[in-house]
Amino acid sequence: MASVSFFRISPYFLTNSESRGWFQVRVQNLGSSDSTLPSSDSYVANGTSFNGHKEKNGALIDGGTRVEEERAVINGENGRLKSILEKKKVKDFSLEVFWDDGYGTKTVKDYFHVAKEMIMPDGGPPRWFCPLECGQPRKNSPTLLFLPGMDGVGLGLTLHHKALGNFGKCRVFEVWCLHIPVYDRTPFEGLVKLVEETVRIEHAASPNRPIYLVGDSFGGCLALAVAARNPKIDLVLILANPATSFGRSQLEHLLPILEALPDGLHNAVPYLLSFVMGDPLKMAMVDIENRLLPKSKIEQLSGNLTALLPLLSGLTDIFPRETLLWKLKLLNSAAAYANSCLQAVKAEVLVLASGKDYILPSGDEAKRLKSSLRNCTVRLFKEHGHAILLEDGINLLTIIKGTCKYRCSSRLDFVSDFVPPSMSEFKYIHDEVNGLFCFATGAAVFSTLDDGRIVRGLAGVPKEGPVLLVGYHMLMGFELQPLSEAFLRENIVLRGLAHPSLFNGTIENSSSEFSQLDWYKVLGAVPVTANNIFKLLSKNSHVLLYPGGAREALHYKGEEYKLIWPNRQEFVRMAARFGATIVPFGTVGEDDIVELVLDYNDLMKIPFVNEFVRKIDRTAARIRDESQGEVANQKHYIPGLLPKLPGRFYFLFGKPIETKGKEELLKDRNYANELYLQVKSEIKHNMDYLLKKREEDPYRSIIDRTLYGAINSRWQDIPAFDP
Repeated sequence: MASVSFFRISPYFLTNSESRGWFQVRVQNLGSSDSTLPSSDSYVANGTSFNGHKEKNGALIDGGTRVEEERAVINGENGRLKSILEKKKVKDFSLEVFWDDGYGTKTVKDYFHVAKEMIMPDGGPPRWFCPLECGQPRKNSPTLLFLPGMDGVGLGLTLHHKALGNFGKCRVFEVWCLHIPVYDRTPFEGLVKLVEETVRIEHAASPNRPIYLVGDSFGGCLALAVAARNPKIDLVLILANPATSFGRSQLEHLLPILEALPDGLHNAVPYLLSFVMGDPLKMAMVDIENRLLPKSKIEQLSGNLTALLPLLSGLTDIFPRETLLWKLKLLNSAAAYANSCLQAVKAEVLVLASGKDYILPSGDEAKRLKSSLRNCTVRLFKEHGHAILLEDGINLLTIIKGTCKYRCSSRLDFVSDFVPPSMSEFKYIHDEVNGLFCFATGAAVFSTLDDGRIVRGLAGVPKEGPVLLVGYHMLMGFELQPLSEAFLRENIVLRGLAHPSLFNGTIENSSSEFSQLDWYKVLGAVPVTANNIFKLLSKNSHVLLYPGGAREALHYKGEEYKLIWPNRQEFVRMAARFGATIVPFGTVGEDDIVELVLDYNDLMKIPFVNEFVRKIDRTAARIRDESQGEVANQKHYIPGLLPKLPGRFYFLFGKPIETKGKEELLKDRNYANELYLQVKSEIKHNMDYLLKKREEDPYRSIIDRTLYGAINSRWQDIPAFDP
């Protein structure tokens, strides 16, 4: 049987003597368990054996020819190889808020430039490579294997290499990409065995760590096939427009046409396909800042398109006539194989489906896969095309985090597995997600210093944890967006304790888009459990707690600004156990943006609607005893709201309450209850203060704030009342 080599080297990133990656090589024959390792004087790169090569000026010399794009630094020691099962060298680095994920620094132009070098005929078999943009893995970081689409180049994650693999000193994943040479004719079963062998080796090396398979189009079929054959291995599949729908696509009818097409016309086929595979506009907008003026955006977009369009002709080299015909036949067999074994897939699956995929019916296929697979989550991106991973607005790491798919062990730990927001995520949240709402509500934030003075800003909130922020939950949680952004501007991530329904999939369906709820998870939301509170406080985090929970956020008419709390004071005892500082806060403004016109009682009087409301309430998770206290009879529903001309949100953080040194709170329930009532009273006092003082705010109306901002060009510092 033909020999297929796979090895961990970088075929296109050049390193220098001061920065060498850790790479390993393994050569294996498909269908045989035997494997061989070349000697230290010989190794294989892109199917070519280099014997006795020496390093010169930071590059390998091959018969006097400089091989820059295919340099392989093996373990940093002149090509000395070590076993793939050897323990990987890792360091345990902490992750900083606003770390640079590099998103937007690479574009589809980089894909074509590097692909031009990688597709040169070398006669070599499929092989793995690691982009040297990906740095040294952090402790226990999982492995991510990228399985390419029809192109086979393996550069489909070009825009995401830095985000997935490198942010300075450590990385979230250990990234490896599969490269299938243009003229390789390995059948689908052979590729399955190649990936399967790599998965088994990784699993043997780290049996308690998940392995991620990111499959793009054709690669999605490959990932499903491997998962079906290895149900006992902990796999997480991320499928971007998987080609399992090939039999219902237009591509199936393209094969006989291409076979009959004259050779002279073939060069135009890949070029034409490029316009339906992805949206050129979205591909050209990747490195354009959203904050630029429209004129500057148009100028930069025009320049990017001018540079991009000539590069699309490079698809002719990626898909020569015989290769394109082979790839279509390979797609057909891959789809048939994957569909035949869907019921055997036990892995966790995330499907990314494009709404404007003109190659495959990806939207419908996502619905089918969700109903066919045991553990499948879907995110629909309506405005994106087939090549979704190369388009603007898609950050793969953000999607993984927002769907709670990132974990470093067999079970997701919302505390230890949390990856803080990056700078690009913060910019996107501010510009595209929260920007309009935060502008409309114009939040004014105040805090109380130790001497009792009230000041503008968060100077009164401790910067060092553990801190437990306890407050009033506005209708529908409207305050969360400006609140989280205010703390992020202080480089503080609020770990909000949220209702389990946000995480258990009960509010999702096969058409769910990446929404505000997913962004809450990106920003640090965790399910509200005693265990999570314990872990967060032990990690000195800033924890956001709403004792009123969903009952307060879904209150009835006449209950605005009413604290609806349980009788139990457990959060006080938990804070005392870790010596956490409790900061009570009040917030007002919900009645300035909407009017509650239909509450639960109103909806239950409407035929047909009442049954829908009952269904929502039945499926909602119950997280505490509701037999007593003000939170009794908590009902989950979607209230009827009438928008108003926006007023303003106000936040007041009270004087911090220290629990350090008050261990008696753990034993004396009466003392704990006194502190509990003190916190509740302070929050109520803060809200009463804000309701009174907002009448003195000359910029309470959005009209006044807009005029002020237009004149002063200072949207973030619009004055409020004098505290």
